[in-house]
Amino acid sequence: MRTQISFASIAGIQTDLLAVLAADTQAAKTPDARPQPALLTGDPAVQAAAAGVLSTGEFKAGSNETVLLHAPAGLAAKRLLIVGLGKQSKATIHKIRDAAGTAVRFAKPRGIREIVLALPSPENLVALSLSSSKGLPAAGPAVEGAIIADFDPDTYRSDRKDQSIQSFTLVAPPGADHAAIESALAEGVVVGESQNFARSLVNEPGNKLTPTILGQRAAEMAQQVGLACEVHSTEKLRELKMGAFWSVAQGSVEPPALIVLRYEPEGVDNGPVLHPTDKDPSVGAPVLGLVGKGITFDTGGISIKPADNMEKMKYDMAGGAAMLGAMRAIALLKPKVRVLAIVCAAENMPSGTAQKPGDVQTAMPIAPDRPGKTIEIINTDAEGRLVLADGLTFARQLGATHLIDAATLTGAISVALGKTTAGSFSNDEPAYAKFEAALRVSGEKFWRLPLGEEYADLIKSDIGDIKNAGGRYGGASIAAEFLHTFAEDTPWIHLDIAGVAWVDEAKPFVAKGPSGVAVRSILEWVRSW
Repeated sequence: MRTQISFASIAGIQTDLLAVLAADTQAAKTPDARPQPALLTGDPAVQAAAAGVLSTGEFKAGSNETVLLHAPAGLAAKRLLIVGLGKQSKATIHKIRDAAGTAVRFAKPRGIREIVLALPSPENLVALSLSSSKGLPAAGPAVEGAIIADFDPDTYRSDRKDQSIQSFTLVAPPGADHAAIESALAEGVVVGESQNFARSLVNEPGNKLTPTILGQRAAEMAQQVGLACEVHSTEKLRELKMGAFWSVAQGSVEPPALIVLRYEPEGVDNGPVLHPTDKDPSVGAPVLGLVGKGITFDTGGISIKPADNMEKMKYDMAGGAAMLGAMRAIALLKPKVRVLAIVCAAENMPSGTAQKPGDVQTAMPIAPDRPGKTIEIINTDAEGRLVLADGLTFARQLGATHLIDAATLTGAISVALGKTTAGSFSNDEPAYAKFEAALRVSGEKFWRLPLGEEYADLIKSDIGDIKNAGGRYGGASIAAEFLHTFAEDTPWIHLDIAGVAWVDEAKPFVAKGPSGVAVRSILEWVRSW
């Protein structure tokens, strides 16, 4: 998709489709109050062209509601599409992201290949969160939404027809700072394309994206954007004594992949950083450790899953994909902070060599003088926490002072929060405060759930140190507390994205399939440092 900014008058722009935004300005909350749709642009020609349809009451400007006008009078555009943002009092910059996506999804099946979207005048979007005096941030989310909406999952259809949008142009509001809005556009392109990169990985079938191939895809991306990358396999796991990670991989003929990416910005101290348990992490340059679960297919192992919907278990590496997408954006946007990412990739398969319920595995030691924790395997389908345990330990060993992990970890998180909100956990208030601030920028929905000794008590093992499952209730918190055991006192955030990593039904602004969730939030958390 070619993206650009125009500072021309809206009325004179020749295009197949001109999209403008509208909001319901009705403030009354009485039962008989009717929507009052109003365009969020002051251009008189657009206002005149839309006046008729806005006066009929058939278009209410609801969230992502659309109405199309052909050959609009007074405009050079062939079509005028009006996209609703919902109540003006609740409209935010994130509604603009969705509305831009809605315009793209509307155009694609209709054979429309070029779109022009008029950004709203700042004075017309009174509740726009994060807006500057000129409303410039809207350009970034708008182009993000367009790029995300242009993604379709039908990669392997033999009769696949290319419906991608060829050109997407944003029209700046009058008085906008040219350099600032162009910068916002460029940043939005990076973020949107990085989220789509993660989605493209998650979308791949298990036979097309083995752990080895995931490592290759990560290395190719790293070379393109200038990241240092190492991809290791079985021998490295044995060298590092990653017994928890290897226990998952041992049942498959496909070897595991330990993917390590490093971002070292110019002008930042690259010297050794003491572990935060030895030194105040606020002193000196932080090193952020991103750890992702990369189970490229999850059968459940010996504790095998039901057949229904098992085909979706190709998405069990969505946490690892989110870290790879975030690292791509980090490399291109160049924040002044050191970042390393670790993706632990494996297949979880049943076989004669697979681990069994009741086995005891030894996790990676954090230091030579500290033996690795022993883990009793209660359920082989609780494998994500095993690979993350060694991933978190390895990130700490490499010098990470702050940790964030992402994983499609538990079905329990979907039971607790449904399919709209992901779960988050943390052992550190300052680190989590930064994450909450990042969510206000990313627009993604996470809800913090508890940790605590009560959950830790549920995973105490009679035969070893801990066990990898702790009963039916509170499963998301139990899994998080398991990971806390390996993060220890290092400031750490855990993201359980199992409920939202896959879009079960298409929405007006995004296709059915992988969502790419957490890429934007992880990126903004990193940038906050």
